Amino acid sequence: MSKAIKFSLVYRDMWQSSGKYVPRVDQLVKVAPHIVKMGCFARVETNGGGFEQVNLLFGENPNKAVRAWTKPFQEAGIQTHMLERALNGIRMSPVPADVRRLFFKVKKEQGTDISRSFCGLNDVRNLENSIKFAKAVGMVSQATLSVTYSPVHTVEYYVNMAKKLIAMGADEICVKDMAGIGRPAWLGKIVKGIKAAHPEIIIQYHAHSGPGFAPASILEVARAGAEIIDVGMEPLSWGTGHVDLLTAHEMLRDAGFEVPDINMEAYMQVRKLTQEFMDDFLGYYINPKNRFMNSLLIGPGLPGGMMGSLMADLEDNLKSVNKFKNKNGLRPLSQDELLIKLFDEVQYVWPKLGYPPLVTPFSQYVKNVAMFNVMAMEKNKARWSMIPDNVWDMILGKSGQLPGPVDPEIIQLAKAQNKIFFTGIPQDSYPDALDNFRQEMKDQGWDVGPDEEELFELAMHPEQYRAFKSGKAKADFEADLAKRKIAKNSPPTPEGKTINSTAPSPSEMNVTVNGEVFHVKVDYEIHPASEKASANQTAVQPPIAAKAEEEARTILAPIEGKFFLTKSNAESPKKVGDNIQEGDIIGYVESMKVYNAITADVGGQITEICPGDGESVDEDDILIKVH
Repeated sequence: MSKAIKFSLVYRDMWQSSGKYVPRVDQLVKVAPHIVKMGCFARVETNGGGFEQVNLLFGENPNKAVRAWTKPFQEAGIQTHMLERALNGIRMSPVPADVRRLFFKVKKEQGTDISRSFCGLNDVRNLENSIKFAKAVGMVSQATLSVTYSPVHTVEYYVNMAKKLIAMGADEICVKDMAGIGRPAWLGKIVKGIKAAHPEIIIQYHAHSGPGFAPASILEVARAGAEIIDVGMEPLSWGTGHVDLLTAHEMLRDAGFEVPDINMEAYMQVRKLTQEFMDDFLGYYINPKNRFMNSLLIGPGLPGGMMGSLMADLEDNLKSVNKFKNKNGLRPLSQDELLIKLFDEVQYVWPKLGYPPLVTPFSQYVKNVAMFNVMAMEKNKARWSMIPDNVWDMILGKSGQLPGPVDPEIIQLAKAQNKIFFTGIPQDSYPDALDNFRQEMKDQGWDVGPDEEELFELAMHPEQYRAFKSGKAKADFEADLAKRKIAKNSPPTPEGKTINSTAPSPSEMNVTVNGEVFHVKVDYEIHPASEKASANQTAVQPPIAAKAEEEARTILAPIEGKFFLTKSNAESPKKVGDNIQEGDIIGYVESMKVYNAITADVGGQITEICPGDGESVDEDDILIKVH
């Protein structure tokens, strides 16, 4: 009798791997019945990772989205699974244990059956709570091996890790090949080793198709004993996404496996609707190059899940680099040139940082350090000139134990900055915080929601949730989308810039959100200028007039991004009139998904804070004036 293979559709992850946003709830509800009618999926991935932040960013309630999305699959008897990042929950930074515990309760009540939990460092200590919290609410605990290919990530490394997770109580194992760089035969040996020790354990395989190994890897892991394969489908499969359902289906059937039939009429309807969603708004955030498979990805090993956002970030990074080059009479770089420099730098810094698996958030950390290095060197500055706090936490062991040793060069850099390495349990460094967020909701008059799901959103994504509640997030999104639509539909000038043939540049517009009008500026031309006008900004504090005889001094933004005075409720924001010293942290610029601490390079009294809290800033914009 031939062995049965089941398929899981990673529909929302298809979008995250391709661009910045995922479908709205009305679109998800529209496509779900047709996914059910396809009749070939035993599981569908319904939540996790960055999805909820993305909902908040375009002004949609993520809890309503998850409940509506899981409902049709629950009714059809199709299991739903989510992705969670262990210590980091479903965000980029560590989460208190009480918030993590509430997360599992909320998602179970919203209709999620299986928790796919991974630690970006493969530190099983971080996964122990994930397994415990999932099982406590009746979820299936699927513990994950974050697969990357390096001298320290051997077959024995992964087989032993799986054994430890199963001993902790994991019900299933996911082999998560997030960059698709696992060599097929090597992956087969890992699955075979796990099955030899635990033949009863279900193994699910997840891979992105970027460098091209994934189809062969699917065949190898199936032959080695894996029972469930994650797939995507057109028009978003391949490239930075996942192997297409049709290819995996035919390949496995031809190899003698029993696979479910596909209702092709329903398949074509899902395909049609997916394209419709791209035409609606999602396509404006998808770089066409994300559809390409590229063997150059074998070297840096960057995961498909972050390549979509990387290509978007690269546009801003390129503007910053070329702004400097134009100012200094140097030849500007093309995007391809910058991308190759980035790939080369990732390969240089990765071993020095201890070989963290290249999965969220640590793939972003490695990529960000590499990008900061590239930008610094292109501007005639030294490597390691900017290492964000999140990255230092990883290096110092606050996020978990790194798989490999940290390079002596980085250790010396840490010592020079009086940084101390941490060897304890990472979760212990992040005390419970739900009571503080409960109080904030009470003070704001906000409902905690069914099963405290709204409380959970605030606690998991504080800044994004506040922007969502104020209407600012939706207003910013609508303005950005309007700008992109105009830019895409406007003719190019002889110089290669895109302008609108009828509208002046820049212009202003009103965006209505839930009956409230926000006034925003829209820059129609593609250039390095800062998009500073934003709806419902925190009011800028009035400046103190500096004495005429004193020369005003300024603190500039070292990178482009969004400026915040604090990154957590535990900090007190700087304000006009405060005295600061050289080296003090005056705020943060959120860039490439991490908060970068900005330190004062001058001391004195703050006379003006120029950007509003959460406002976009460009490199070299004035953040604070002092005298």
